[in-house]
Amino acid sequence: MLRLLFRLFGPFPALIFGDTLVLDRWLWLRKHLPRTEGGAVLVDVGCGSGTFTNAAARRGYLATGVSFNTDQNEKARRRAAWSHVSSTFVEYDIRALSRLGEVQGIADVVICTETIEHILNDQKLMIDLAGCLKPGGRLLMTAPYEYYKAITPEDDGPFSMVEDGGHVRRGYTAESYRALCERAGLKIEDFGFCSGLISQWLTKILRKLTVIDYRLGWLVILPLRILPPVLDRFISLTGLWPDYSITLIATKPKI
Repeated sequence: MLRLLFRLFGPFPALIFGDTLVLDRWLWLRKHLPRTEGGAVLVDVGCGSGTFTNAAARRGYLATGVSFNTDQNEKARRRAAWSHVSSTFVEYDIRALSRLGEVQGIADVVICTETIEHILNDQKLMIDLAGCLKPGGRLLMTAPYEYYKAITPEDDGPFSMVEDGGHVRRGYTAESYRALCERAGLKIEDFGFCSGLISQWLTKILRKLTVIDYRLGWLVILPLRILPPVLDRFISLTGLWPDYSITLIATKPKI
């Protein structure tokens, strides 16, 4: 059944398997990833199961995903094959990204979503992301907003002191993004936010019901998933509830 869905709809069924925050990130990314016929190169750092890598490949990018997780990379490759896209997946520790020669200085676009908050030396990672870009290339990043309201109690910490897969810090602000970019030689184009109140509520329902059965939670929220793209942008304008993630667009200067 899963294979059939990917064959029929490409990589996009993966966007509704998990919480609504994943779809929010893709909707934001998609706005900044115009379709390309010219073979623009994209590197997805911390690509997980390859959802965004494969979706970018579907839009014409020569897409490479980088992750240390063997199982996730195999899942990503299977889904790429089912979706008839030609993404490449590399198993590598992104903390040593600067030593992965095949991605150095090649990318028109680097995406890094909900990854930097897992890395203790986030400044080094930002410098390494810049190192993957061609002059004039763009970085598209999302990470938790430091002032989000916890969806479930674990979002309030405690945060890990070691890199064990959990978050090592609560999140980021425009000011902390700016400091990281300045030291990495990146020029900021834009800050923004994604994943508003409705998305967060649906994700909370999913997490709570997953304790009983994930499939139950998924079925409960599925009919409501049309609501966040419609309502959250208006709720966010009120300023009454912070979005979960802060977004960043930055470029590598041509000179």
